Amino acid sequence: MSTPTVDVLIVGAGPAGLTAAVALTQRGHTVTVVDTQAEGANTSRAAVVHARTLEVLEPLGVSATLDARGIRASRFTIRDRDRLLVAVPFGGLPTPFPYTLMISQAETEAVLLARLKDLGGTVLRPATVRAVTQDDTGVTATLDDGRQLRAAYLIGADGMHSTVREGAGIGFTGSAYAESFALADVRLDGDVTSSEVVLYFSPAGMVVVAPLPDGTHRIVATVDAAPEQPDVAFVQHLLDTRGPKASPVVVREVVWGSRFRVHHRVADTFRQGRVLLAGDAAHVHSPAGGQGMNLGIDDAAALGDRLSRVLDGTSPDLLDEYAATHRAHAHQVVALADRLTSLATVRAAWRPARNLVLGLLGRSAAFQRRLAWQLAGLDRRR
Repeated sequence: MSTPTVDVLIVGAGPAGLTAAVALTQRGHTVTVVDTQAEGANTSRAAVVHARTLEVLEPLGVSATLDARGIRASRFTIRDRDRLLVAVPFGGLPTPFPYTLMISQAETEAVLLARLKDLGGTVLRPATVRAVTQDDTGVTATLDDGRQLRAAYLIGADGMHSTVREGAGIGFTGSAYAESFALADVRLDGDVTSSEVVLYFSPAGMVVVAPLPDGTHRIVATVDAAPEQPDVAFVQHLLDTRGPKASPVVVREVVWGSRFRVHHRVADTFRQGRVLLAGDAAHVHSPAGGQGMNLGIDDAAALGDRLSRVLDGTSPDLLDEYAATHRAHAHQVVALADRLTSLATVRAAWRPARNLVLGLLGRSAAFQRRLAWQLAGLDRRR
C-alpha cells in the first residue's frame, strides 16, 4: 500500500467540489481537484444562492464577492397566474443575509475557483476518474490516461452520474419525474420583477421566473417533452399559458437554453470508508425552491470542516456524523422540493381546493416564517 501523496482528492469542480477544496486548502491541507470538463464548460443551471449558503461561504472568503456580483431578491412568491397565493418575505430572517441572492452558477463557480487559486490550489482538467479503490491507509483513483492519484480521503462531488459513488458500491435510491424541465435565460419586455422569485402554478404546469444580474430572467418550467434548445416562441408560449395574464410579458431574446430530466434520489450512505459524497453525487431533486446547488455547498462546507479536523487528529467519527446529518438534510430538501412540484402540477380538478388551502395558509405569519426558514436553509443550522 503506497503512501498518500495528498490529504484529499476531490472529484468534480462544480460548486460543491470547489467549496470543499477551498475549505480544506484554507486550513492548510493538501488537495487535488480533478474535473472532466475544461474550465468554464459547466452548464449554468442554478441561479439562486440562499442565506444559509452565504453563511457557510463567509468564513471561506467568498460571500462578499458573490454579494457584490449578484442581485438581492427580497421575497419568494407562489401565484396561480395573477392570483397571489403565498408570499414569503426574507427580510425578517435572523441572518446577515436576509434575502435570496440571484447569480448564475457559472459566476458562483468562477468566484469559488478564483478563491481556490488565491490559496494556491488548482484544478487538474480535463481528467476523468475511471476507477476508485481504497485500503486501510488511503484511496487510489485511476484516470482515463492511466495515471493514478493517491490520497488519504476522496470526496465524490462528480454529479448525478457519479463514478465515485458507483465505484464505492453506494446505491442511489429514488426515481425520475415523468415530466422534463425546460430552462432558459431570456430578455423580457413588460412588467417584470427584479426583486422577487415567482413560482407560477397553472393548469398547463409550473413556471419559475427569476431575475438575474445582467437584466435577463431565468425561466424554469415542467413540460412533457422539452425541446433541446428552447427558442423565443417556446418560452413565449410558456409565459402566455402559465405566467401573468393581466400584465403579459414579451420574450425578446433567448440568451441560453437547455432541457433536462430531474430525478429525486438520495445516496444510501454519504460515506463508504475513506470515500465521501457531497452535492449531486449524494442527492438530486426538483429545482422547485432552488435548493440543489445550495444543499451541495452546505454539504461541502461541513465536510471540509469535519475532514480537516479528522486530518488534524480528531476522531474519524466526525465523518459518520457528517454522513448521517447531511443525508437527513437531503431527505428534508427532497421532500420539500417534491411537495412544491406536486402542488404545481396538481390535476385541474384539484386546483380550486389547492388554491383555497394555500391562500389560507399564505395569510399565516407562522407559515410564511416556516417556509422562509426552509427555503433559506436556516433549518439546517447544526
